[in-house]
Amino acid sequence: MRRVVYFLAGVVSTLSLTGCVERRFLIESDPPGAVVYQNGQVLGATPRDVPFTYYGNHEFTLVKDGYETTTVRTRVRPPWFQYLPLDFVSENLYPLHIQDNRRLRFEMRPLPQPNTTELIQQAGSLRDRGRAIPTPAEY
Repeated sequence: MRRVVYFLAGVVSTLSLTGCVERRFLIESDPPGAVVYQNGQVLGATPRDVPFTYYGNHEFTLVKDGYETTTVRTRVRPPWFQYLPLDFVSENLYPLHIQDNRRLRFEMRPLPQPNTTELIQQAGSLRDRGRAIPTPAEY
């Protein structure tokens, strides 16, 4: 009877010491302030710190006025303690908190500035073509 009580006490105390793995993306952009989307869902402006649940493929899209929209597909590989059977131990039995932070930094390129002389020439050409179109009364 005592063995059963000791065994149950050991099981209860072991379960009360369950571990926890916290996964986070630390997303930065150059320049800061870009709106970031993860797999199509808006996360907010950079710099951004967000939790994630699953390892594997993720797609990040950054949007900022005056800069080219940047889309990056990245594969997030699990750390050694997240492979079978170690993941069970790290998630459920290890008594301390484990934090897996992944820093993602994205460089954004400025939009190219149009050549104003070329743009004015194209506008003049379009204006001349528009003037050459006959009016509906001339049909």
